[in-house]
Amino acid sequence: MQDSLQQPTVKPLPIDAEAGNSGPPPTLFTILPYIMLPMGMAAIDSTMVSTALPAIIGSIGGVTHISWIVVAGLVSGVIAAPVYGQLRDVFGSRRMMLIALSIFMAGALLSALSTSLVMLVVCRCLQGLGGGGLMTLSQAIIGETIPPLERAKYQGYLAAVMVTATSAGPVIGGTLTAYFGWRSIFLFNVPMALAAMYLTLSAPVRPVSKQTWTFDYAGLVLFVAFIAPFLLALDSARSLTTSVVASETALFAFAGMALMGLIWQERRAFFPLFPIRFLSQRTIWMSDALAACHGAALVSMFTMLPLYLHVVRGSSASAMGLYLVPIMLGIGTGSMLTGRMVSRTGQTAIFPSVGLTIATVLLLNQALHIGQWSQAALTISLLLCGASMGTVMGVVQVTVQSAAGRSALGSAAASVQISRSVGAAIGTTLTSGVLFAALRFADPAAAPAFAALFSADGVSTGQFLLPAATAGISSAFQAAFVTIAGFTAIGATIAWLIPKRKL
Repeated sequence: MQDSLQQPTVKPLPIDAEAGNSGPPPTLFTILPYIMLPMGMAAIDSTMVSTALPAIIGSIGGVTHISWIVVAGLVSGVIAAPVYGQLRDVFGSRRMMLIALSIFMAGALLSALSTSLVMLVVCRCLQGLGGGGLMTLSQAIIGETIPPLERAKYQGYLAAVMVTATSAGPVIGGTLTAYFGWRSIFLFNVPMALAAMYLTLSAPVRPVSKQTWTFDYAGLVLFVAFIAPFLLALDSARSLTTSVVASETALFAFAGMALMGLIWQERRAFFPLFPIRFLSQRTIWMSDALAACHGAALVSMFTMLPLYLHVVRGSSASAMGLYLVPIMLGIGTGSMLTGRMVSRTGQTAIFPSVGLTIATVLLLNQALHIGQWSQAALTISLLLCGASMGTVMGVVQVTVQSAAGRSALGSAAASVQISRSVGAAIGTTLTSGVLFAALRFADPAAAPAFAALFSADGVSTGQFLLPAATAGISSAFQAAFVTIAGFTAIGATIAWLIPKRKL
């Protein structure tokens, strides 16, 4: 029965041969141009928006619900990822990429024209529905075009693009907001989307399955019913107040029931949104779990580190940006070196196994000596930590794609993206909770004032709240960094246990 559910396997062909012409095999410059721009757009979007939140508040109001601007894009993007994964496996990457870019561009343009917070949130949902496909489809194109041994090298290049785009987001967003207003950060995406569409139209057309197919609507409804309340509950949990306990409990309970229904539906669906047949494989679900741990650690570190630098070390905004550069360089370098070593040796899981073990030691060392290191020592530690963290995502994508098979590349890429996003949401929530719990334990008066740094207007008012949050801050950040080290330790354990360790 399971064999009958599998789509026909398409034999890999050189890129020009698949387009109907004879030609050389794919090269770096024939593949990356029409992949890295959509991926860069998806990575840069959320970080650009975060820098404009104070300006948006001043323009359209709604300070108490401003976080919905970020949450809306996250929720809709996670929901869209498996949809694009399944549709790609039927209709092909090129067609679905054009649809995703069109939706993303329409959402960005409408966001720029928004006159109220409600309208902006709705438009951000639309933009997220397009953005959710950009990352998934880019990863699938690598899988369908590049031989397994070469994929890790290309994944390293893509990881460098992602890191560069993510780190450039705050700079670009802040500059555009300062000189042209907050609406310009959304208009910035329009010419980029048009350029990406042009490059996609220039890409070769690949064969797709011709078999009869029906969309898993029930699976989509159940997935939305699970992921939307789950992420909303995680977002509200950051406030750590008793007033939201009842609503959080209800949201988590509803999400749990929807998840059970989703699993039941996917087991019986003829064309499931989440193919249980490969998600049940140990290599795939462990790789997805590794991606979740990596997302939890990386996003938590990017969340906690600027706060630590500002609160404990008194760094300015420009200095905080300089401290983040070593991490970015380390991740990019580690990703590219790992990709090359995987391509040469065929070994896969050994690199994140060793890398995350080293990252755990470095994070624990940072936690123990958090207030004692010089600027140079902290910079070196962050560089090495970034390089160690850079050994993960490329290997995860290659491993999952190889285990899932060519006919399910879209679903495989979507599973990694969803795992990483959910892991990031859980990780930042837990790390923030540990930080505030440690603050309350050290000084009950410090936590309420310090919590304002996480509010929508915390970017602009946080400096006035710092004097009230002085006692026990260093120990609170120690606990936060130990929590992040816990994520990397769990990830390292999973990496050592992944059964498929060579392509």
